[in-house]
Amino acid sequence: MREMPEQQKPSEVAKPKQDGDIRGRWPWVEAAVWNERMLATLETGIEGGKWFALIDKVWSQKNLRRAVGKVVENGGSAGIDGQHVRMLERHKEREIERLQKELQERTYQVQAVKRVWIPKLGSKELRPLGIPVVRDRVVQNALRDVIEPIFEREFAPQSYGFRPGKGCKDALRRVNKLLKSGYYWIVDADLKSYFETIPHEKLMERVGAKISDGRILKLIESFLKAGVLEEAKDWQPTKRGAPQGGVISPLLANIYLDPLDWKMAQRGSEMVRYADDLIILCRSKEEALEVMEEIKSWIEENGLTLHSEKTRIVDTREPGGFDFLGYHFERGRKWPRKKSMDKLRAVIRMKTRRNQGRSLKVICEDLNRTLRGWFEYFKQSHPFTFGDVDQFTRGRLRSILRMRCGRKGRGRGEDHRRWPNAYFAREGLLSLKEAFERIRQSRREELNHQLESRMREIRQYGSAGGAG
Repeated sequence: MREMPEQQKPSEVAKPKQDGDIRGRWPWVEAAVWNERMLATLETGIEGGKWFALIDKVWSQKNLRRAVGKVVENGGSAGIDGQHVRMLERHKEREIERLQKELQERTYQVQAVKRVWIPKLGSKELRPLGIPVVRDRVVQNALRDVIEPIFEREFAPQSYGFRPGKGCKDALRRVNKLLKSGYYWIVDADLKSYFETIPHEKLMERVGAKISDGRILKLIESFLKAGVLEEAKDWQPTKRGAPQGGVISPLLANIYLDPLDWKMAQRGSEMVRYADDLIILCRSKEEALEVMEEIKSWIEENGLTLHSEKTRIVDTREPGGFDFLGYHFERGRKWPRKKSMDKLRAVIRMKTRRNQGRSLKVICEDLNRTLRGWFEYFKQSHPFTFGDVDQFTRGRLRSILRMRCGRKGRGRGEDHRRWPNAYFAREGLLSLKEAFERIRQSRREELNHQLESRMREIRQYGSAGGAG
C-alpha cells in the first residue's frame, strides 16, 4: 500500500493555548450551542469517542432562535402544510416556545416532505426535490448546528461539498494542481440517484458511531422516514435516502461517503469529491483500473449504485475529456461544460425576448447581473469561451433592435455595422472578453512585480556578498 499523500493525512488539531484560540479555530460553529468548554473537548477528543446528552442543545431557545433566523433568511417555498416563511417570521417567538416544548415533551412530530420535480441542469430530465415544512426546517437547522462539528472534525480533507470554509472553487483548484502534476488518468464515478438511495440502517450506524444520545438519533431517523407527499398522489413512506432539499441531508450524505474518502486516501489515491460528484486522479492506466474495481466493490457493499453509462476511465491527454463541477477538462485546457453553456444561453434568451418593452440600457443591466455571476465562477476557462458568450449576447440584442425597426430575423452583417460592439459598450453591456483580458493583464503585472522584487533581492545579496 502506498504512503498516504501529505494533503490527505488528517491534520493535527492544535492544543488550545487559551480560550480565545479555540473560538478562532472554529469560527463557523454556532456559539449559541458550542461553548469553549465543548470546543476544547471536541479538539482533544471525547472519552469513549461518543457524544451524550445533546438534545438539550437542540431545543435551547438561543439555538432555535438562530435557526429561525436562518430559515427566514433562506426563504423558500411552503411545505405540505402551506405555511410560508413570512408566517414564521410574524409569529417566531410563539413558534420557538412551541417547538421547545414539543421537543422537551417528546410530542414533536415530523411532517412529510413535499416532493416537486425540477429540471436537471441542461437536460430535459427531472430530479426530485424535497421541501420540508417550515417548522421542520427550523428543527433541522438547530440539529445540524449541534452535530455538524462532531463529524466535521474527522471528515477527510478531499471532501469539499457542503462543508464550512470549502466549496467548488477549492475542489477545482485541487483538480488543476493534480492534472498539472501528471495525474492524467481519471476515474469518473457517477453515483446513480445517490441522495434517494442512501440506506437508512447503514447511515444511522455511522451517525451512531459518534453520537449516543438516543433522542438525537431518533430525531434524525424521523426526518429520514417522514415520507413524501406528491401532488395528486398518496403519501409514500421513505425506506431509503435523504431528500434533496432537506437542511440536514447534505451533512448526512457526507457522513455516509466519508469511509470511501478515507479508503481512497489510505490507499494513496487522489480523490476529489463534492457531495456525490467525485473523481479519482491517477498517474497510470493500471492504477485507474485498480481504483475502478475498488470503487465498484465499495459502492456495491454499501447499497449504492454506479451509473454504468456515465462511470468511466478517461485519459485527459486524449480527445473527449471529462466534466466536473460545471467545467469540462480536456488536453490541458478547461472551459464550461455543454450543460453550463446551455443553461447560460437559456437565461440570456429569456432576458432578451424580442417583444419586451424595456429600454436597451435596462436590458443590459439585467444581463450584466447574470454575466457577472457566471464569469466569477468560470473566469478560469480558456479565453475562447468569453468571446463566444459576448457574440451570442450581442446577437440577441441586435435581434431586439431589428424588431424595433420593423424587421424580422436575427442580426446580420449590416446590423453589425449599424450597431457595432462599441454601441453596446456605451449602453453599459459587460464584455466578458474584456473582463478576462483585464484579469490577465493584472496577473502579468503582478508576476512582473514579483520578478522585479526577486531581482532586486538577488542584486542586493550579490552586493552584500561582494562587500564582504
